[in-house]
Amino acid sequence: MSNPRAFMEIKRSEPAYRLVEERTKDFREVEIHPHTDSRAVEEQAERCMDCGIPFCHGTGCPLCNVIPEFNEFVANERYEDALRILLSTNEFPEFTGRVCPAPCEAACTAGLNDAPVDIRRIELAVAEIGFENEWMGEPRPFTRTGRKVAVVGSGPSGLAIANKLNRLGHSVTVFERSETPGGLLRYGIPDFKLDKEVVKRRINLMSEEGVVFECGVSVGIDLSLNLLRRKFDAVCLCGGAGIPRDLQVPGRELRGIHFAMDFLSLQNKLVAGEKTEVDISAAGKNVVVIGGGDTGSDCVGTSIRQGARSVTQIEIMPKPPESRSEHTPWPRWPYQLRTSSSHKEGCERLWSMASKSFEGKNGNVSALKAVKVEWKSNELGMPAEFAEIPDGEFSLEADLVLLAMGFIGPADRDAYESIGLEFSKRGGVATDGKGETNIPGVFAAGDIATGPSLVVRAMAAGANLADSVAARLASI
Repeated sequence: MSNPRAFMEIKRSEPAYRLVEERTKDFREVEIHPHTDSRAVEEQAERCMDCGIPFCHGTGCPLCNVIPEFNEFVANERYEDALRILLSTNEFPEFTGRVCPAPCEAACTAGLNDAPVDIRRIELAVAEIGFENEWMGEPRPFTRTGRKVAVVGSGPSGLAIANKLNRLGHSVTVFERSETPGGLLRYGIPDFKLDKEVVKRRINLMSEEGVVFECGVSVGIDLSLNLLRRKFDAVCLCGGAGIPRDLQVPGRELRGIHFAMDFLSLQNKLVAGEKTEVDISAAGKNVVVIGGGDTGSDCVGTSIRQGARSVTQIEIMPKPPESRSEHTPWPRWPYQLRTSSSHKEGCERLWSMASKSFEGKNGNVSALKAVKVEWKSNELGMPAEFAEIPDGEFSLEADLVLLAMGFIGPADRDAYESIGLEFSKRGGVATDGKGETNIPGVFAAGDIATGPSLVVRAMAAGANLADSVAARLASI
């Protein structure tokens, strides 16, 4: 690095956000992106220690981004070279630069005794500068291989597979059940975290490069998987894990209790102009979000923007420590409290709370009955089992309840099982070590195979599967 002492002399810059009173009035992105101040980005890149063993690359990043190398290029103002290195492992840095929780930073050596390098935002700056300078696009392959690939689902894994295989010269068609492509990126993540113009920009670029998108087509219903097998040399299933985990307690039948993704997707469609009003609204209501993960956080931010009277997020797990737990030492992903920009906008968070039942008035939910619980840790120091605290029951006023407790499997399971596709014990599509299912020529990657996870892991799974499919096509 140009300044080997920079990690000691330069402080890490934390993400900057629009003012709360401003950003909660719209659905525009809340984070102020770093590429508008390239000198500040270069200083942050100088903080990289260029480690002999870069744990950020090998242990932290699911994509195995070559982080020290692109940091060095950024520090020396060589953004085009930095972009080429980044694109060698990351199909869509403009997505990960916005929504990735940055496990690479948790494994950064500088973070052992001080703050880690601001890797995520450096990556985002490189991507956006690349788009501004028209470095991002690739020319169409000069020759096509003659092989055709069908990709079912246009979320992170599906887009990664399609992008990579197309650039290898294969003809790729993406089938998407929704009216517009993007999957989770378009319908699941709120615009205030990922502006849909960013997704549209990438889809348009992929289309210009030759990828075909067929939307409004549900494979298994409108189009059979067997037909795809006859028409394509390989079929890649990337439909995600769309079945949400339910909460089967007394009162679940009351109106006003909804799955989080239904709530979020309706708002995204409203912002995109696909709908003129939403069927589920938090306006003027006391909102209770059940589930403490990213989806729950997204519900919090969306509810606030819709004009909720109050927002409470409850989680059955105990409150994590403020800093890295000693039971998850570096370079592991730390067990610690994470507070999103949405939480900072006005939300009460309750921990160690188990939902017991719902109460209602005139068929509508009016309250959540819950109980405080106490957790016991296992030998690794992590929460393992809980018991209800005597006399720990309480009630929360609730006009709208959003269930954000994760997902349990692919929505298309019945259609796929009917043609003999096998599923694993965990509920995902069963695959071998190379991503191929029990049906020859049919592959699966991302949440549909491994269960719900991060966008960056879905992208990594898609990129890896693209390599397996390319090898298979080369052998036939």
